[in-house]
Amino acid sequence: MVRLLCRLLRAERHELPALAWAFAYFCLVLAAYYLLRPVRDSLAVEIGAQALRWLFTATFVAMLLAVPLFGWLCARLPRARLLPVVYAFFSLNLLAFAAALEARVFFVWLSVFNLFAVSVFWSFMSDLFDTAQAARLYGAIAAGGSTGAIAGPLAAASLVPAIGLRGLLVLSAALLAATVPCIVMLGRWARRHPRRGEAPPEAPIGGGILDGARAALVSPFLAAICGYLLCYTALSTALYFQQVEILARELPDAAARTQLLATVDLTVNTLTLALQVLAFSRLAPLLGPTGMLVVMPLVSLAGFALLGAQPALAVLIGFGIVRRVGEFAIAKPAREALYTVVPRAERYKAKNFIDTVVYRGGDALSGWLFAGLAGAAFVAAGISVLWAALGAYLGRRIGRWTNGEAGAAAGAASSSASAQPRS
Repeated sequence: MVRLLCRLLRAERHELPALAWAFAYFCLVLAAYYLLRPVRDSLAVEIGAQALRWLFTATFVAMLLAVPLFGWLCARLPRARLLPVVYAFFSLNLLAFAAALEARVFFVWLSVFNLFAVSVFWSFMSDLFDTAQAARLYGAIAAGGSTGAIAGPLAAASLVPAIGLRGLLVLSAALLAATVPCIVMLGRWARRHPRRGEAPPEAPIGGGILDGARAALVSPFLAAICGYLLCYTALSTALYFQQVEILARELPDAAARTQLLATVDLTVNTLTLALQVLAFSRLAPLLGPTGMLVVMPLVSLAGFALLGAQPALAVLIGFGIVRRVGEFAIAKPAREALYTVVPRAERYKAKNFIDTVVYRGGDALSGWLFAGLAGAAFVAAGISVLWAALGAYLGRRIGRWTNGEAGAAAGAASSSASAQPRS
């Protein structure tokens, strides 16, 4: 069984325990989140559409306030304490909401929690695994999130009649608390298998509270990641507006729309899980980092051009499924692998700034750009070209660094071997 798993996942034997704990960790995080999404969407109906735009603005402001606080924690706490503190904080928040649930506050909180919880997870993964390991293992690790994304809504639908909305909040808090043993076990594995040239994980990251924002804006590599993510969020918003327009025209019945979108979600999650487990580790060496980062921008270029020429429901659904599956199974793990080649402080601080403030800022800006814009699909196709160019730049940079790291590692291994007595 061990040999079969190693062959299937392209993992080395000593990596299997870490892979299992990382899979469970990400599964728990996304299951906890997807338990809460129906609660938020149910409360959003009570809030009303007019208030939602103000809540999006409040979410962006909350991100701006939360990032310096996270930077302050990074500067003072070692990794072994930082991660449990983050998840314990969110768990306690959920228990407080279970006692007194306020719809608007919860809506903003969940939007902040989702990005922070996932960002911190991937920061930890980039701390544990180097670039070569990421190319082999990130697909299987991401499959843990897909499993949680499927299990969460199923659990919410089956349990809410018995335990209610507040019960779902308590269950989600328990799932987040269960991530702490995963973090502990991954920390133990990391101490036995440290990354070459890394500072001890027991030491605090250090630095200032705004170092992440400064690094993201000054470093050409991190700034390119910001641009890559902004292109992705802009195109996601463009496709969402196209979806609203086409569904309103071709499916006026709300029940039919809900059924179609639920079927699409199930299809996307199932295909994503299969690709993450079976294909990512084989596509990574075949396409290389540049190909992994460029393939979805090229798919988006073709898809938006087709959608602009023929804005039909079948084109929308087909393109939407391909794009989401490719993003979750290929582009997202490849994008997260970029952080394996930056210093530890930037893996946590700069990555957190990019995943939260830049992401939500892109949502807000693209929402104003595409609202009521004529020819939005063709504008999105033009953005896809920029997205592909940024992916090519990032792929070349990480490719060079990976080759350099491999050469340095081989040289170090050769020197070490020559210094050892031969048997």
